[in-house]
Amino acid sequence: MTVIVYWFRNDLRLADNPAFTQACLKADKLLPVYVHDSKEQEKVYGFERQGSYRQTFLRASLDDLKAQLQAQGSDLLELSGKSAEVLPRLVKDTAATAIHCEQIEAPEEIEQVRIMQEQGVDVEEFWQSSMLDPQHLPFALEKMPDVFTAFRRDVERAKLKFAQPINAPQQIPMLPAALAQSSASSCSSQSEGHPFFLGGATAAQAHLSQYLERRLPDSYKETRNQLIGRDYSSKFSAWLALGCISARDIAAQINEYENHFGANDGTYWLWFELLWRDYFRFIHFKYGQKLYRASGLTEVPVKPSYAPSFEQWRTGTTGTALVDAGMRELQQSGYLSNRMRQIVASYWIYDMKGDWRAGAAWFESQLIDYDVYSNQGNWLYIAGRGTDPRGGRPFNVAKQTQDHDPKEIYRKLWLSPQ
Repeated sequence: MTVIVYWFRNDLRLADNPAFTQACLKADKLLPVYVHDSKEQEKVYGFERQGSYRQTFLRASLDDLKAQLQAQGSDLLELSGKSAEVLPRLVKDTAATAIHCEQIEAPEEIEQVRIMQEQGVDVEEFWQSSMLDPQHLPFALEKMPDVFTAFRRDVERAKLKFAQPINAPQQIPMLPAALAQSSASSCSSQSEGHPFFLGGATAAQAHLSQYLERRLPDSYKETRNQLIGRDYSSKFSAWLALGCISARDIAAQINEYENHFGANDGTYWLWFELLWRDYFRFIHFKYGQKLYRASGLTEVPVKPSYAPSFEQWRTGTTGTALVDAGMRELQQSGYLSNRMRQIVASYWIYDMKGDWRAGAAWFESQLIDYDVYSNQGNWLYIAGRGTDPRGGRPFNVAKQTQDHDPKEIYRKLWLSPQ
């Protein structure tokens, strides 16, 4: 009898989850599990790595996944501790033959798998978080173009748009006998969630459906740099970050939209942004751990500097109104527009001469849509420590204020007494 442990990571969905589907096909008994890794409870720079908004969104996403599994006669076991310790024990207790999971090509996640494999645990990983299939790219990932524009041109020249998503498995194998009568407890978070984001695959599909039904892709390119509201951008990012929906699924539904209503600048730009997301993923296969050095891909040293100036930046008390408004929105909502993310990151790095790693860590803690690849990639990009040939992206805050908040609406919204 083949018993497989399926380890959910950042793929909290049943539809278009090839790794989970393969596990279902191979297993006689299947145990779905999620580990609340103790590394997420660690503190860096004096604050939690996983802040309250991320915790709330994760809780809702796991509850939704659990309900979908239970509807098919399965369940979700939730464990706490170090993944590389609790999972091997689970494999032993259930006499499982293997662990199946999503492949995450970032240092901590790679290390988790390496430790288990060194203990003799059979861990089978499946790459599935990108819109494009790496095997279809016109270059080997280790030799991919460094510059995004060259990467995009090669992809478009090869006429690649997205890999076809697959349906959820029609049948999920039964739980191992010892666990068939028990289910993991789910503790509801007491933290308040973001009004735009309810975690889970069900909410993700509902959001995508209404976004397309309201013809919002048509205006995406014109509105994407706005600062306030739900509809100026797609808001797919939080569900993508935890894998409640796949990039392939979104791309496929946008493609259907184009077939029905016609392609336009907005639909192209949505694909373009998903391609940026792929780029930040794929570049990890080329540079790996180097992307996580203080100096990034450069040899320019970093001067650690995060207190007390970091507290001023983090809490929105720098005295620069647009930056302070952005940092207060982040702290009070767990979200920030793409434009404001770039502005506040630039201000920390270039105006306050701050350590980019401290800024990246604060974003990791606070952002409801935190994604290891995109967070690292974007901070390296702004800091000029990644692959960008311009060597950094300093923003003129006065110009950004005039361009994006000329009537002070955004600043008044977040700087007024609450």
